[in-house]
Amino acid sequence: MWKILDDKRGLSLIELVVTLSILIILSSLILPSAQMASKRSKEIELRRNLREIRGAIDEYKKTYDRGVDEKKITASLNKPEGYPETLEVLVKGDDIKGYLGYKKKFLRRIPADPFYKPQGDEPAWGMRSHNDEPDSTTWGGEDVFDVYSLSDGTAIDGTKYKDW
Repeated sequence: MWKILDDKRGLSLIELVVTLSILIILSSLILPSAQMASKRSKEIELRRNLREIRGAIDEYKKTYDRGVDEKKITASLNKPEGYPETLEVLVKGDDIKGYLGYKKKFLRRIPADPFYKPQGDEPAWGMRSHNDEPDSTTWGGEDVFDVYSLSDGTAIDGTKYKDW
């Protein structure tokens, strides 16, 4: 009746339609979960990179404070100090006002934000200085107290990446 080929040599049209339908249903189930897994891995990378940079900033500040405690660095009374001037200082190294006697590097490289692609080759992060408001989106330029993502995207849990 509706057979394209003889029963001994091929498939009927109904068998082909059923097979294609099953494949379409399976692929429609797999594709969203693959996209979610990709987004989740990028979020893990973003958290790790933020933790790495913030840890380096904290280590820089601890080293500075140790120098002040040992009275090898004179702290300014009118301006709080102890944070790096830029993120590049963490990579290039700093002797922290001569306290260390050598340039200590706090990062091997500045990690990239997986959700924000800058126009240049260098990774781009939003920065706040110690005088900036906690939710400020502009950098005061004095030092680097904190970093945040420049992405406007929303995470799986509903929070904004720039608020992490």
